[in-house]
Amino acid sequence: MKITDIKTFVVDCFRTNWVFIKVYTDEGIDGVGEATLEYKEKALIGAVEHAKEALVGKDAGRIEQLTHDLYRDAYWRGGAVLMSALSGIECALWDIKGKALGVPVYELLGGRMRESVRIYVNGWFSGAKTPEEFGAKAAEAVKRGVTAMKWDPFGKSFLEISNADLEKALRCVDEVRKAVGPQVDLLIEGHGRFDVPTGIKIAKELAQFKPMFFEEPTPPDDLAALKRVRDNSPVAISAGERLYGMRPFKELLRMDAVDYIQPDVSHAGGIMELKKIAALAEANYIPFAPHNPSGPVANAATLQLAACCLNFSILEIMYSDVTYRSLVTDEKLNYHDGMLDIPAKPGLGITLNEEECLKHPYQPHTLRHYTGALTDIRPPETAFYF
Repeated sequence: MKITDIKTFVVDCFRTNWVFIKVYTDEGIDGVGEATLEYKEKALIGAVEHAKEALVGKDAGRIEQLTHDLYRDAYWRGGAVLMSALSGIECALWDIKGKALGVPVYELLGGRMRESVRIYVNGWFSGAKTPEEFGAKAAEAVKRGVTAMKWDPFGKSFLEISNADLEKALRCVDEVRKAVGPQVDLLIEGHGRFDVPTGIKIAKELAQFKPMFFEEPTPPDDLAALKRVRDNSPVAISAGERLYGMRPFKELLRMDAVDYIQPDVSHAGGIMELKKIAALAEANYIPFAPHNPSGPVANAATLQLAACCLNFSILEIMYSDVTYRSLVTDEKLNYHDGMLDIPAKPGLGITLNEEECLKHPYQPHTLRHYTGALTDIRPPETAFYF
């Protein structure tokens, strides 16, 4: 089965643009992956075009060889752009193989060991500004059966945080904890924003709220800084969404710098690379909790890993989305009791609607984290999709 074409579909989704990659073959079986790369979509499209030149005419079933060769033959290796292009293509190739064999991808990776997976929601806080507003929105989420939720309460602070801003952040966490009670897990997002002493200070203050973990307290380009926070933190530390490929995770685990790992299937190398990363973590008794705030195809790929990775802990998912998410693909998710069922359709179990994608073309979006607009994460009209 030969690859005949590779196309990208860039779809505006308010916060960013989804980037879907579709691989076509001469046997009429196509596959879809996702490489959503916030604020670098144009560079990503260029990287996919370079990959296309190398892949057209090649055997679509030789996934390991094709992805290895793409990585090996990139003189300037690694990084978010190249690895995201490779990741999206790799997922699409697994989709093709699963469809060709008539089985879900997880059957090709050892088989299913669970039928459903626990989720935590992101984006539930959309539009909240005050601690009281966060608390009210958290209470609404719990009414939907949510058992775990994540957010960044730190406003627009960078590297350091003033006592006043820290106090406001802690009041926000306190209001959410009071609103949801002790049974719901809270996950606190740092977005890689703090220096070492500030990260340690915040971690110690968060302990009173018993969070599941404190995510990415320090910038992702220095694992030693992360380790220093982890060594002095009374709460679990998670990281990994901005690490690419297996080897940085090997170093992360060797340094004992993290309690949860969070690679992203759209950036770290694709499904097989995440399977390998999960195995490294499993050998160290570290839970696997992938970063997954993107679109329906990335979610479908991550669910395949949830099915077959022993140490899969919890799945991130967006609380709601643009109203046309249900039209862009045929995504069908079954949600109950804070859990999401894992689909059993061939491949990734999802099909892309090309015509609908073209109705929502690329729109420029910029980073909100340091502007005071952090919670403007969803448009006025949204829809639940699970």
